[in-house]
Amino acid sequence: MKSDIQVATPPPKPLMIYDGDCNFCTLWVRRWQQMTGESVDYLPAQGPGIKAQFPEIPREQFDTAVQLIESDGTVYSGAEAVFRALAHRPNYQWPLRTYEDSPPFADITEWAYRLVAGNRTLFSRLTRWFWGRHVELPGHLLTRWIFLRALGAVYLVAFVSLWTQISGLIGHAGILPTDQFMAAARQQCDLQGIGLERFHLLPTLSWVNSSDGFLHFQCAAGTVLAVLLVVGIAPVPCLALLWLLYLSLVTAGRDFLGFQWDNLLLEAGFLAIFFAPWQWLPHYLRSLLSGARTVSSESYETKVNAEKAVRAPVSEAPPSRIALWLLRLLLFKLMFSSGCVKLFSGDATWRNLTALTFHYQTQPLPTWIGWYANQLPLWLQKCSCAGMFAIELGAPFLIFAPRRLRFCGGTAIAFLQILILLTGNYTFFNWLTLALCLLLLDDFALAAFVPGRFLNSKSDARGAPVSDRACAAGTRPSAGPEAGAPTCGCRWPRFVTIPLAAAVGAIYLFQVSLLFGARPAWFYPVAVADAWLEPFRTFNGYGLFAGMTTERREIIVEGSDDGINWRAYEFKYKPGDVHRPPAFVAPHQPRLDWQMWFAALGDYRQNPWFVNFCLRLLQGSPEVSALLAKNPFPDHPPHYLRAGFYDYRFTGFAERRASGAWWKRERLGEYLPPVSLADFEKN
Repeated sequence: MKSDIQVATPPPKPLMIYDGDCNFCTLWVRRWQQMTGESVDYLPAQGPGIKAQFPEIPREQFDTAVQLIESDGTVYSGAEAVFRALAHRPNYQWPLRTYEDSPPFADITEWAYRLVAGNRTLFSRLTRWFWGRHVELPGHLLTRWIFLRALGAVYLVAFVSLWTQISGLIGHAGILPTDQFMAAARQQCDLQGIGLERFHLLPTLSWVNSSDGFLHFQCAAGTVLAVLLVVGIAPVPCLALLWLLYLSLVTAGRDFLGFQWDNLLLEAGFLAIFFAPWQWLPHYLRSLLSGARTVSSESYETKVNAEKAVRAPVSEAPPSRIALWLLRLLLFKLMFSSGCVKLFSGDATWRNLTALTFHYQTQPLPTWIGWYANQLPLWLQKCSCAGMFAIELGAPFLIFAPRRLRFCGGTAIAFLQILILLTGNYTFFNWLTLALCLLLLDDFALAAFVPGRFLNSKSDARGAPVSDRACAAGTRPSAGPEAGAPTCGCRWPRFVTIPLAAAVGAIYLFQVSLLFGARPAWFYPVAVADAWLEPFRTFNGYGLFAGMTTERREIIVEGSDDGINWRAYEFKYKPGDVHRPPAFVAPHQPRLDWQMWFAALGDYRQNPWFVNFCLRLLQGSPEVSALLAKNPFPDHPPHYLRAGFYDYRFTGFAERRASGAWWKRERLGEYLPPVSLADFEKN
């Protein structure tokens, strides 16, 4: 509030005087320093000669509230002093305008200030509990650096994994040939007079070229771009092209690329475009190249100076906080939706917390750790299920809490993901979710795990060194990159990120509301937009295992030369031989093995791709045979093919000790009756 005091010797620029003996005041003054930069000076009232310099201000007033002395000698205290100090920076003028224009707001904030000032010890402890040692606006340069490289690694795995299988899956001699699919799509579009709209209905580069060579080229290009992203070269163009290439392959891959983690990678990759810095080379490569041009092979002094230049601090442009929060919202939607679909599905096993007694053995590709998890007692399985619900439904809300609670939420989500990846093979899904969890950390938290030499080339969001040691030493943050070291790259402007945030936020709200059955009228335009964007698979709903599968059915494919003696095909990772232990395969995804799990939930008439798979085996396609672990007909394809239906269950400790088998199985009947090439030719 404004006082009637006018000091005779005003400071040359605004001066905030605070109680230096108050831990709470000292913590929050550091944040105000960071926000106002060089516009305002801050001094403790206990400093030498401070109180004597301004005798007009009563001594007791220094002990009850902060005092802001403007350069014209006017004195303000309490909440108004804080708002006026912040208003000296253009981005923080709105609190003062609200204070001046809204008397209720002014009264509430002054009351809150007096409440805190009268209970400093309590609020100091609360600050420590909720924020830790840092209440400053955190930087996220290290966070962005690590996240983009983690995302690049996930893209790399996704493209390489698909590359090794693409010929057998969607190549010309594969199970679902892309060239045939695109030819049929082109013919249909021509018949219906569909022009450019075809690129919206089927967003894939296979409209240009659907050959096997071009499919391999897309995988190779994605691999190279992922490596460039990991290195840090041209992150925005790399991310945009990675999104385009993966969308193209996902569209062409149809059944084999229709998984939620493929959608999640597209969504995270798209939002990351607006999180990445606009730069061609990372600062360390720029420094190396700059230093290399100045190094003389004859001059030792020049070499030393060049090495110093490499280690010189360079302030990267800070990441967009809007893009950061969009990625955090994606993590919230992913986890919260996963819990909601289980809770609202009406599945009895989720309601009575017994779902995990089935999950470990009925999931698509369990690991050998999953076998041991299946042996846990019922009470522990129920506790694990309850803990899963607590994390999926509760931890996401901690994303919006103060930093320490946010860290706790991120740790809980990461813990759940680690347990999932230890007991089941869910490709890169868990790794990508862990990468999103990194975004809940800030540079202060990550600094403890990063070598000091690396920190010398990083700056926080305000240009100050990202180092706890620097903060402990009282290093004063600068007002921004423009006031500190030279910047490397730039970020997306707000006239791009704000409309993006509004659109994405509306779609996310619409998607989450659908979980609760809400369809308000004002959602209609958002629903239309969501439907229009659906082919791009970039704004998606999530939720695995809404209904728990309580029995495991397996399809065993067999071939024969005479229709009497049958030999089984062995897949690389899905259960077949009961003595073969479940293996770790993630983050690689054997997509044929995964599709066999889904095929077993229905019959062959509901899975045309399975019929095509059998046709390729009868034709002896080497591309398809390469997807299998064992081809019992290496010299010639079989004359007949059939598929049996089996019930698989994990063995127990005693059964495994006796027989060495990890599984026990029972034949249920026929999945596909015996067929030959002649049967396909008739049809």
